[in-house]
Amino acid sequence: MAAAGTAAGRPALAADLPADAAVAQQVKDEFRHGWEGYKRAAWGYDEVRPVSGTRHDFFASGHTFGLSIVEALDTLWLMELDDEVKPAADWIEAHFDPAVDADIQVFEAVIRLVGGLLAGYLCTGRPALLARCRELADRLLPAFTKSPTGLPYRYVNLRTGAVSGSVSPLAEIGTNLPEFGLLSRLTGDGKYLDAAKRAAREVVARRSSLDLLGTSLDVESGRWADTTSCAPNPPVDSFYEYLWVGSDLLGDGELRSWYRLLAAAVAKYQLEEQGGHYWYRQVDFATGEVLGREQSELGSFYAGLLGKAGDLPSARVYYRSWTALMQRAPVLPERFDFLTGQVLDARNELRPEYANSAFDLWRLTGSAEYKQTAYQYFQGLRWGLKVPGGYTIATDVSTSPIRLGDLTPGYWFAENLKYLYLMFAAAPRFDYRTGLLSTEGKLLRGANRT
Repeated sequence: MAAAGTAAGRPALAADLPADAAVAQQVKDEFRHGWEGYKRAAWGYDEVRPVSGTRHDFFASGHTFGLSIVEALDTLWLMELDDEVKPAADWIEAHFDPAVDADIQVFEAVIRLVGGLLAGYLCTGRPALLARCRELADRLLPAFTKSPTGLPYRYVNLRTGAVSGSVSPLAEIGTNLPEFGLLSRLTGDGKYLDAAKRAAREVVARRSSLDLLGTSLDVESGRWADTTSCAPNPPVDSFYEYLWVGSDLLGDGELRSWYRLLAAAVAKYQLEEQGGHYWYRQVDFATGEVLGREQSELGSFYAGLLGKAGDLPSARVYYRSWTALMQRAPVLPERFDFLTGQVLDARNELRPEYANSAFDLWRLTGSAEYKQTAYQYFQGLRWGLKVPGGYTIATDVSTSPIRLGDLTPGYWFAENLKYLYLMFAAAPRFDYRTGLLSTEGKLLRGANRT
């Protein structure tokens, strides 16, 4: 299916920026539009297909976790949509099942479900949400404890504890420190943080002599399965992010030192300037030999991370590189070759990473540049990916009109519009001084409940 927009009707590249309150209301209205579409067609199920009005099981066919409800809970609360918060939390307490007899991807369960339940608990104060979170985490732990190296398996059966998937990319191995660390803090049980910290330590210990990391590891042998250093692209992206976020949330200096060591190597061997823009090439982790020049939209989060870690000059240049691409493609493609400009994957999966960086850099600098460009991003979404049933992914953003798919990923309710809303709303429930969001946009610190 194609979008209703045409090339002639595409959003202006330098549109006037409305007043903050007006933008915040627009963002809130669009969130409600998507949320109402989910409720009509898929309430209680993982994800909605907004074009066909059907639903989608994310983790395992025939099993639901109410993923979009868990993903949306803290966003609903931050937006003060209290008429929606209670039924969402009520559904989780009544129906969320942490003991499904299915093989569940550990990484996705941690950032989406564990993180979502933690954020929901912090925002609402409802103890049952923390209890569900703890039971789920206990059922995920065999992925770590059954591994001879401490590097987690990719999948675990929540009912039986059986593990599978012995080759895992770095993001799936290490994207758990803040969630498990916070759970340990809230419950007084250190086993969650211990498992997460050991996994990160085992990865860092396997860095090359150049202080670079590969892409994936065999969790049973501990050997590299792929020795390409592809940061900040997937499937390693959030491993680096969580060293920093974990250090911030937990006050862990060792995590911070690991981040600085690895980020310095990425900058030394992978950063490349092309036409005044910064991009990150792929190299062999042992030799530094250039292997490719692909850039993934998921990597655009790295501008915000660079800024938070203290490298604002590089952060600004890298962010502006993505902004320049957005001037040509208001709805960003998934992947492209930064040397040739060729689009390698013309899909758009409703990714939030550009908006994430805009939010991070605005918080750090207060610069209007980030509000202006975030609003342009928002206009591109409304122009290209809005349908009567909500918002949907695109199968090809290079066509005119854009060719649409039929899915609202659960993270849409957790991330994109949350970042934009917090930029423009002066949200009273968010502590702008201490607030900290996970890689999935979950509020892990800074919920103002008074």
